[in-house]
Amino acid sequence: QVQLVESGGGLVQAGGSLRLSCAASGRGFSNYAMGWFRQAPGKEREFVVGIGWRGGSTGYADSVKGRFTMFRDNAKNTVYLQMNSLKPEDTAVYYCAADVNNGLGVVVWNKYEYDYWGQGTQVTVSS
Repeated sequence: QVQLVESGGGLVQAGGSLRLSCAASGRGFSNYAMGWFRQAPGKEREFVVGIGWRGGSTGYADSVKGRFTMFRDNAKNTVYLQMNSLKPEDTAVYYCAADVNNGLGVVVWNKYEYDYWGQGTQVTVSS
């Protein structure tokens, strides 16, 4: 079984930066497709960015392109989300997710394909 623990959320001012971390337990991390999702109150959980186990395979939601960067450190079983130029509309609970059954090593865009989820970390961006 895989457990995911997010950290790094907090309160920042608009235009500021924040880095989220997601630490995964268990073996096989380097073969997992990983993703970040976010959910604001009253909203559906939405895709932010994902990364496959193949090198260079990343995909970003249009709303965060150019501002957010996802990367992984397989030696630490950890993925990161670097968030720059934060906006109030980025305010949400951010969730880390793992697809342990990705056979193609590509970015997984569909939240329903992910097998494990962290409990989330709150990001609040003030005006």
